[in-house]
Amino acid sequence: VQLQASGGGLVQAGGSLRLSCVASGRTFSNHAMGWFRQAPGKEREFVAGISRSGNSTYYVNSVKGRLTISRDNSKNTVYLQMNSLKPEDTAVYYCAAKATAQARDVVIGLSGYDYWGQGTQVTVSS
Repeated sequence: VQLQASGGGLVQAGGSLRLSCVASGRTFSNHAMGWFRQAPGKEREFVAGISRSGNSTYYVNSVKGRLTISRDNSKNTVYLQMNSLKPEDTAVYYCAAKATAQARDVVIGLSGYDYWGQGTQVTVSS
């Protein structure tokens, strides 16, 4: 699976962005998807995940209520809607994919994913 992330940019605190990640090469609907981020000097961390079907999602506590992951299997795209952004959300954001046997499974954690996009920079100014 090839993944292409986009939608990053510079936004003021409290603002919104929507990241997109378009997949190609394999059947998108066979893959659970995730969003990760990596801030300068820090390790890459899991942010949110969604099942193949889109019916199951998982978020880390720091983004619950502010970030929403969704997918459109007809467009081979996963989204990350980011609202009420904070300066600590500043990072490079990566999408990732993992083929799963169960449609409801959400893959949590960096080591569970097989395919990675190139990243898109999100900068939140205070």
